[in-house]
Amino acid sequence: MIVEFKLPDLGENIDSGEVVKLLVKVGDVVKPEQPLLELETGKAVVEVPCDVAGRIAAVLIEEGDTVSVHQAVFQIETDAAVAVSAAPPAPKKEKPAPPPPVSTGVSAAPGAKRVARELDVDIAAVKGTGVSGRISEDDIRDNVQSRVPKAMSTQVARPLPDFARFGPIERKPMSSVRLATAQHMAHAWNTVPQVTQYDFADITDLEQLRKRYAEKVETLGGKLTITPIMLKVVSSALRQFPAFNSSVDMLTRTIIQKDYVHIGVAVDTERGLLVPVVRDADQKNIQELAVELARLAEKAHRRQLGPAELEGGTFSITNLGTVGGTHFTPIVNWPEVAILGISRAAIEPLWKNEQFVPRLCLQLSLSYDHRVIDGADGARFLRWICEALEQPFFLALEG
Repeated sequence: MIVEFKLPDLGENIDSGEVVKLLVKVGDVVKPEQPLLELETGKAVVEVPCDVAGRIAAVLIEEGDTVSVHQAVFQIETDAAVAVSAAPPAPKKEKPAPPPPVSTGVSAAPGAKRVARELDVDIAAVKGTGVSGRISEDDIRDNVQSRVPKAMSTQVARPLPDFARFGPIERKPMSSVRLATAQHMAHAWNTVPQVTQYDFADITDLEQLRKRYAEKVETLGGKLTITPIMLKVVSSALRQFPAFNSSVDMLTRTIIQKDYVHIGVAVDTERGLLVPVVRDADQKNIQELAVELARLAEKAHRRQLGPAELEGGTFSITNLGTVGGTHFTPIVNWPEVAILGISRAAIEPLWKNEQFVPRLCLQLSLSYDHRVIDGADGARFLRWICEALEQPFFLALEG
């Protein structure tokens, strides 16, 4: 018999993806758990496994296509004896259930249905913004927020002028990574009333120590740049200042304090900006952080990051020092409440011991959510980080 293999659910808020690579062709014999294709979903490339045993009878997609969840992508010839679960079973007719109602005819991610139940929202009345009107968690929350006064107005997209009137143009579609970044940054900018605090650290002594241990870390598979050092310092700072390791929920008027430290580090790739997450950063030394960061960065460049490696961050770090510049204003990576930007270190004259002396100074930019963090606390947090960098004995490079 011929069955259709449909793209399965890939996780919350993932409605579609771009086919990066087809791993099978017509005539290939497949078995359960065998990868059939590589799919880029927003910022991660995932392998989609088969769930039946049989032979590929038809390939319904091509590399580069954008496919939606539950869309048929293969036809597979399978024996009648093989258990088939290529698509979700058709819903059975049931007696009316008590409220709160969640209409099963509605296309919605599992997480969206859970949030609808928690917030007592009739999901059938929510307009979905995903592919084919699929409803996401954000759609549910936006529906609730639309019924209460907004602290900040959301910019409405306006049509652009006809640029072709003024000269030749070329339209290039956004990649899935660029689109995901654009949507997330716009949401963060419209949601978070952020402030940016600037400071600098004298890292002259730290730089000598970094060079001393760089070769040792390299033999372990890592690279001892300022970023893994900053991971260690920031993870310690988050334990000292727990407000920076939280999220704010205005719907329930609560602040969610997290008792774990997972730090996202921005990686510049040829496809755009990716932010893999270093988990339990406070429980690792600098050598371990350098090795793990190198592993994640390599996977980011090879398009091998999985969704789990891009989720769960409690704070973010972005380093533009290798590119240049003195200061910049990073955007808070919602639903986190703070992000640290690192600029290029430079030799500057500092007044020490009654004279100006050349010192290596590192410029830092801290953006934070002013709904949760006051200005004085932002200044204290950043000053704590600077003082830690200026005292190399604070950093346990060994052990």
